[in-house]
Amino acid sequence: MLLTWLYVPGDRPDRFAKAVASGADAVILDLEDAVVAGRKAYARDAVADFLAQEHAVPVQVRVNELTGPDVAADLAAVTGRPGLAGLRLPKVESADTVASLAGRADVPLHPLVESALGLEAAYAIATAHPAVASIGLGEADLRSDLGVSDEEGLAWARGRVVVAARAAGLAPPAMSVYADVADADGLAASCRRGRRLGFLGRAAIHPRQLPVIVEAFRPAEREVARAAELLAAVAEAQQRDSGTVVLPDGRFADRAMVAAARRTVDLAARYAT
Repeated sequence: MLLTWLYVPGDRPDRFAKAVASGADAVILDLEDAVVAGRKAYARDAVADFLAQEHAVPVQVRVNELTGPDVAADLAAVTGRPGLAGLRLPKVESADTVASLAGRADVPLHPLVESALGLEAAYAIATAHPAVASIGLGEADLRSDLGVSDEEGLAWARGRVVVAARAAGLAPPAMSVYADVADADGLAASCRRGRRLGFLGRAAIHPRQLPVIVEAFRPAEREVARAAELLAAVAEAQQRDSGTVVLPDGRFADRAMVAAARRTVDLAARYAT
């Protein structure tokens, strides 16, 4: 249950160690959109050097488009490196593309849906191969493809990816980046909307966004208290050898409620202030 991922341009090795120490739960070194064509080779070498050893938090790499000319060199440079925790796969539009890449990289895969065609195939992508560990949206490209001008227009797409991930047995997806680094209030509001849809956590493009994301997705004290109350009632029922769990407010607790309560308590403990 990770809440924050920090993107770093692959051609900025001066920022790699700082990103690992930033407090982010994971770091994504970006070889794709953040790096112009003339610096792809330099970025690839810099990322490969950094991944020569493991780091304090998981480090993933976003490779170039899977149907483009750079991805083969990306994979050759980073796969097999001790510090590689996974690959972010941009602009995925079919399960076959993911399955074919899985045989070339023995690491967790994280496909990103960034077009209408990819959105239609979201569940197939999520179940394309056992190596798929999560799916997510690339919202800038998706907005352009759909002709959507604001977040409200992405609600359906976001919900579809959440459902596809959960139907495939994957963890709830993380939200895409929020581009306006200076707009902390807008980021917080956007995170709250995403949380209501079922997202868990968000990718960031600047360290100053990390505490805003954590605050938005961390369970509130009221939620934690209710979850702890439910788990206490479950423990009491087990001691009485009873399969029926009734909460103090009269509600019956089923397995889904218990699982959600455990997630809430675990998440609160992980991000306790």
